[in-house]
Amino acid sequence: MKFVILTYPQLKDDGDLLSNNYVDCSGWGHLRVLIILGTIDAPLGSTAEGTAPYVEQCDTVDGSYTKVTDAELAAAIANTKSGKVYAIDVKLTKNHKRFLRLNAPHAGNGTNGVNAAVVGILSRPEIGPKNAAGQELEEHITA
Repeated sequence: MKFVILTYPQLKDDGDLLSNNYVDCSGWGHLRVLIILGTIDAPLGSTAEGTAPYVEQCDTVDGSYTKVTDAELAAAIANTKSGKVYAIDVKLTKNHKRFLRLNAPHAGNGTNGVNAAVVGILSRPEIGPKNAAGQELEEHITA
């Protein structure tokens, strides 16, 4: 597996979360995007707080991203979902583009806002990384 921080842990009220990064999926068969919530009192969506979070794709890093079919939560995340984790799985064996990310995570207006992070987990590699650095880990212990 390989772990990529797409959106660093942060608190945001009424606006886009910062650092919406992409993951390079070249050579991998599966991507899981985790949306990890801390304490929230505002909704979280993609582009706007009322839009369900979804994954988008592009052939180049800075090109025009388009929505990945069926890679979307059922609805925006409600302001009552503190401490929850959401996952969107993408089978990369279909005809997906190389670069994927969560579309513009956006926090609604609350007293404090949204504490959140987004992590991409790549798995099922064609040729897997053999060490911690290849998996984007600082340290890896196997017991």
